[in-house]
Order: sequence, then structure tokens, then C-alpha cells
Amino acid sequence: MDRIAFEGLGKRYHDQWALRGVNARFVEGEVVMVIGPNGSGKTTLIKCLLGLVKATEGAIQVNGALVGNDPLYRAAIGYMPQYAEFPRELTVDQLLRMMNDIRDARSGSTDDRLIKLLGVDALLDKRIITLSGGMRQKVSAVLAFRYRPDILVLDEPTAGLDPVSATKLLDAVVQAKRNGATVLITSHIMEEVQRLGDRVAYLQDGRLRFALPPETITEVTGEPSLALALPKYLAQLPPAHVESL
Repeated sequence: MDRIAFEGLGKRYHDQWALRGVNARFVEGEVVMVIGPNGSGKTTLIKCLLGLVKATEGAIQVNGALVGNDPLYRAAIGYMPQYAEFPRELTVDQLLRMMNDIRDARSGSTDDRLIKLLGVDALLDKRIITLSGGMRQKVSAVLAFRYRPDILVLDEPTAGLDPVSATKLLDAVVQAKRNGATVLITSHIMEEVQRLGDRVAYLQDGRLRFALPPETITEVTGEPSLALALPKYLAQLPPAHVESL
């Protein structure tokens, strides 16, 4: 069964289409790198999946259930936004306890490995308002992975992280994939895209141009580096071309 299915998905803001005719299916144990120029529709796609905005047309299925007005499906998703906002006066420990209450998490049911790996255990008594952007990103990563989600949605997850923490986070992505999670990651770092992605989903002008393994793109173009192969591959596509997914 597909973990995520987009069926003719479209989103219009006034007279502008942010997404149009997106069809794609993503399965368990798959890392999909969602890339594209600024304004290509990546953020809107994520917001539609999370129910933060309502699609204008088409449908989304998560774990075989149609996404509608019931937010309960979100319990299967761990989300790490690019810029996390938390209650500023809470300590990190209070935030984690609050999220346990919201998630109705039983004692011992959470995956807390990232708390130590990312050094969040040293931040537990600190108030959110005192944390740097990178520290807040670490807390956000902990929350995304903590409840063992079927689906992880990570928006530019290594932005603002130091190299060691970024490596540990990406290792956690690989482990989540091995455990059967479906992972959607937006990134501008082609080395990450090439190393992690089972498929690269490329959005442009609100349309999904292709969703292909990175090695397919490099083999077709003869360029071993995805950063060099991608422009060549795009240049070969007719303007209205959309790969069969």
C-alpha cells in the first residue's frame, strides 16, 4: 500500500496556481528528496500534506485514508519545519513533556536517542527563548523523530546545524528508512540529495516534472555528480513533459 498518494493535486491562491496536476505515490522505506527552484511549490506541497492548507483540486491519501477534515492522520507524521516556532517561555523539558501529553505517549514508547546524539540533553533546563536557531533546529529534529512516525517530512533539515549534528541527523534518516519509514526531505544541497534519495522529485512552476532515482539522472547525462547532471537532464525535457510516476 502507498504511504502517500497525491492524485491530481492542485492549489490556487487567488489567480495563481502554486501546484497543478501533481500525481505521485511514495511507499514505505523510501527517501524522496523534493527539490526545485524557489517558488516551485515545495512548501505548498508539504502544507497540503500536513493539512495546513486545503487543496483546490485533487486528493491526498495517507496510509490509504483520504485526507479530509479529520486531523488524526497527522499522528503518523513527524514534521521538522525549516524554522520551528515553540512556546518561548517553556523550557525544553517542559516542551517535550507537553508534546508527550498532546501525543498521549506512554512511558517508554518514545524514541529519545536524538536527545543525546544532538546534545539536547544539555538544553533541557533552558527556555526556548534563550536558544539559538541551531539549538531550536535540534529540538525540532528530536520532536520529528520521537514518536516513531510512519512518515517523516523534513524541510531543509540541516540548515543551521553544525556539520557534526547534520551528519548525525542524516544518519537518523537512514535508520528511519531501514525501519520502514517514508521520508520526504526538501533540500538545496545536492550532495545530500544524491546520497540520501531513493528518488528525486523535481517541482517547477507548481508541476512535478519527474520523480526518478538520482542514478537514472546521472546515467542518462553521463555526469557522475547530480549537481552537474540535473541541469543537463532538465534541458533534455520538453517544456510540458511530465514523467510517468
